[in-house]
Amino acid sequence: MPNMKNAIKKVKGDKKKAKLNNEFSASVKSAIKDLNKAVTAGDKKKADAALKIALKRVDKEHAAGVTKKETVARRKSRLMKKVNAMK
Repeated sequence: MPNMKNAIKKVKGDKKKAKLNNEFSASVKSAIKDLNKAVTAGDKKKADAALKIALKRVDKEHAAGVTKKETVARRKSRLMKKVNAMK
C-alpha cells in the first residue's frame, strides 16, 4: 500500500482507468462476436449492420487511448475482409 499522498492518488486514478479500459475492450469484443455470428449465419444485412457498430466501437476505443492506431487498422481490415468475402 502506498504511503505518500501522490502515490495514493495514482492508485485511485489507475483503478478508474483500468475500469474504463475494460469497458471499452468488452464492448469491442461483444461487437466483434455479434459480427462473427452474423457472418457465420450468412446474413449479409445483419453483418453489414454489425460491421458498422464494430468499426464505431473500435474507433472509440482508440480515441480513448486504449489501443494503438496499428491495432485499430488491423482489426478494421480483418472485419471488413470477413464481411466483403460474404456472397
